[in-house]
Amino acid sequence: MFRHTLMLAGVAGLVACATTDGEPRPDPALAGPAVKVVGEAETCINRTAVRNTLVRSDQVIDFEMRGGKVYRNVLSSPCPRLGFERAFTYQTTINQLCRPEIIYTLDTFGGRLDRGAGCSLGDFVPVEYLEDAASDE
Repeated sequence: MFRHTLMLAGVAGLVACATTDGEPRPDPALAGPAVKVVGEAETCINRTAVRNTLVRSDQVIDFEMRGGKVYRNVLSSPCPRLGFERAFTYQTTINQLCRPEIIYTLDTFGGRLDRGAGCSLGDFVPVEYLEDAASDE
């Protein structure tokens, strides 16, 4: 009887944390500093032009390009441990990263890197960091 009570308490806790269909879900694109969209979304970017990547959450990566352009990519679904590890890898045979290319989290275990969950990239949306938000980083 005691075991069933503990299991029910755990289930009740999970239900209490779940969102219902009527509640708005947070927009994953809002992770990280505030940005404004400055152009049409692109399906691919040139991977050799990527200067830096900034993992903002389990679902958002900013790709900073040579020349100052920034693309925000919202993955098709959250990628486990990406926001925690803030590192990923990919393998491609062309010089582009495209939707729906699969990236893999890089997990650190015992001082070594392991390839973790595979997750699909979304569109690359050109953005600019808003002035006051960029100074917070």
